[in-house]
Amino acid sequence: MPTNEQRRKAAKRKLERQIERRAERARRRRQRLTIIAVGVVVALVAAGVAIYVATRPAETVAAPAAGACTYTPDGQAAKPVQAPDPDPERTGVVGLTLQTTQGPVPLTLDRAQAPCAVNAVTSLAQQGFYDDTPCPRLVTGQGLQVLQCGDPTGTGSGGPGYRYAEEPPTNLAPSPLGQGASNYSRGLVAMAKASQPASTGSQFFLVYGDSALPPEYTVIGRIAPEGLATLDKVAAGGDDGSNSAGGGKPTIPVQITAAQVQL
Repeated sequence: MPTNEQRRKAAKRKLERQIERRAERARRRRQRLTIIAVGVVVALVAAGVAIYVATRPAETVAAPAAGACTYTPDGQAAKPVQAPDPDPERTGVVGLTLQTTQGPVPLTLDRAQAPCAVNAVTSLAQQGFYDDTPCPRLVTGQGLQVLQCGDPTGTGSGGPGYRYAEEPPTNLAPSPLGQGASNYSRGLVAMAKASQPASTGSQFFLVYGDSALPPEYTVIGRIAPEGLATLDKVAAGGDDGSNSAGGGKPTIPVQITAAQVQL
């Protein structure tokens, strides 16, 4: 039978265990409360950030001017000219008559189709860039029938001292010759370019017969019937075959005496 001393020690150990269990329960309760409190704080912070993002004023970001064109300086101009206004009109048409030594070639340029190119050609014509300049290349082969003009040097390498991006046509029919080419049909006026992109300058070609080309050349307008009659006369004379890329100088020389703009 346990003695009084043993009973007191047993009661003491029991009490100590109860105290330890209460302390452990209290510790766990504090831990849970701490976790809950932290979660509430995080939620409140997240909600505050969301409200701030939703209600703060939008940052102002400078946007490029609507309809702007980029005319990038590029070498020396064949004739001194000023670069065009970078913010062109984008609607309506421009009349441009090329008075040549073989007869007039009236053109109708479409701003909506190629605003940057029409803007550049119009500006150059108004500054006299095309006056007294030759059309140095005629191509008369099957699949490419064009007269190329727009280089005052007559070498095929001259330009206005700037270049700009192409405005590829989207409404051309596929060429019947295939191979992914588009049909630049008789009567179109398009801008010449180098092999690399954004290399359009002052040179253009007048299409007097359906031509198969990649749809990379900016179409700027159409040739009037009177102008096609002039081109047919020049084409009938043929070329001298001096251009390694095809064609050559027209046997019947063509000189633009004046490029007259009718706005």
